[in-house]
Amino acid sequence: MKFRWLSLLLVFPLSALATPAMVKIKGYEVEYEISGQGEHTIFLEAGGSAGMSDWDPVYQQLTQHAKVIRYSRIGNGNSTKLRKNYSSEEYAEEAMLLLDNLKIKEPVVYMAHSYGAYIARTFAATYPQKVAALMLVEPASEHDVDIMGEIDLAKAQKEIAQVQMDDLQNGMSNQYLDFWAKRPLPDYPQIPDIPVTVIASIKKYDNPPVLFFSDAGREKWGKLHSDWAKAFPQGKAVLTDKSYHYTQFEEPELVVAEAAELLSRIKH
Repeated sequence: MKFRWLSLLLVFPLSALATPAMVKIKGYEVEYEISGQGEHTIFLEAGGSAGMSDWDPVYQQLTQHAKVIRYSRIGNGNSTKLRKNYSSEEYAEEAMLLLDNLKIKEPVVYMAHSYGAYIARTFAATYPQKVAALMLVEPASEHDVDIMGEIDLAKAQKEIAQVQMDDLQNGMSNQYLDFWAKRPLPDYPQIPDIPVTVIASIKKYDNPPVLFFSDAGREKWGKLHSDWAKAFPQGKAVLTDKSYHYTQFEEPELVVAEAAELLSRIKH
């Protein structure tokens, strides 16, 4: 999500205990880890500026169902430190290069959290032959500002301006090229008819800091993702009121169970 301060409300992921391997992508070092075995390969995309530790609570459990790959994008985790404004198109290209380097030939089950959903959606639209299924956990959406405006336009304009300033501190932003720099706003890219699962939080806040986290905002957020998932012939929406943005940390059992269910829907 664009709301960088959301992480202050939650426990930030701890570093993984395992020592990752490293591979060169575009001349940069990228850390990754592969474990597990099975008919399918799950490819994990972290959120925001998180590294592959974003998936710590569920990684080992997922390896009981499939081969699982997680990695840290360039600039994140223990991958090469790099300061630049990235686009989801660039990240998707680098994800493809990583899979090629690791000799992953079969289509993957692309599983993404938060900002990673921008990348997963772009990847699925750009390389449709490489994606067997898609699972988005609390996915970022370019329509979150629309939700705020629908509730109270005048108040939303002030809150959005502050969010933008916070997000663009020091001139850098994970989503600058995907969102703030684009007018009119972008939309979801076209994705093939594949099994899709979206997990979205509708848990209410006692003291919502902005309109997006108000009760009305939570309701609209759930509807946004339900409508998007259900537009797919093989789409499924899972709305939870038991966790906030880091569902994989607060409800790891839910994420693992839905991943296993998604695997069962992939056609052989």
